[in-house]
Order: sequence, then structure tokens, then C-alpha cells
Amino acid sequence: MEPALNIYGEPLEVCCSAPATGFYRDGFCQTGPQDLGTHTVCAQVTEEFLSFSLSRGNDLISPQPFYQFGGLRPGDFWCLCISRWLEAYKAGVAPKIKLKACHKKCLEFVSLEVIEAYGL
Repeated sequence: MEPALNIYGEPLEVCCSAPATGFYRDGFCQTGPQDLGTHTVCAQVTEEFLSFSLSRGNDLISPQPFYQFGGLRPGDFWCLCISRWLEAYKAGVAPKIKLKACHKKCLEFVSLEVIEAYGL
């Protein structure tokens, strides 16, 4: 397997290990054939974004012990699906992102300029 690269073509940096994020729960916004949601955006979630996501049927706030998920709070970093981030972007509630922790696959959906405008 090739090493995962970020939006700059460099090795992907860790997004967050507490809480453990990513499709593979390894702290990285890596993706692969099993990741149908394309969890490639390392975002610092806000109250506004969490409420927006909940309104779209994706509850990232409530703990889900079965999945070893404690729920997110504003300020936490989390690997979001690129489609959810874009939906939030279009609604004006997109959270800021950790650029070097975003997988290069993001660029198949959104321009580097848009991503950089939300960089931390």
C-alpha cells in the first residue's frame, strides 16, 4: 500500500488521536475502497457545524459506546466526509481544517484554493 499523501503531495499528517478519528480510527484522514464516505477532511468542529450535521441526520455529538465513540465537542478535530464538508461549505457553516492532515483525494471534489481558505 502506498503511503497516504496530503493535499500538498506530502506525507499525510495526523488529524487527531484523542478522540481517535479517521475511517480506520488511526488518527489519520486516510481513505480506501471500503471508505464509501471518503473521510478525508481534517476539520476542527464548531457548535454551528455539529448542529448542522445533526440536522442532516449525522449525530456527531451523542456518544455511541458500541462504536467506541464518545461524541464530539466544539474544538475537537475529526475526519469528515468530503461531501458533508462541501454541504456545510455551501450552507456557510464549514469548519476550519488542518491542511496538512487532509488527504489528497479532497482535491477530486474541491479546489485547493477553497480548501486553503479554510485552513488553520
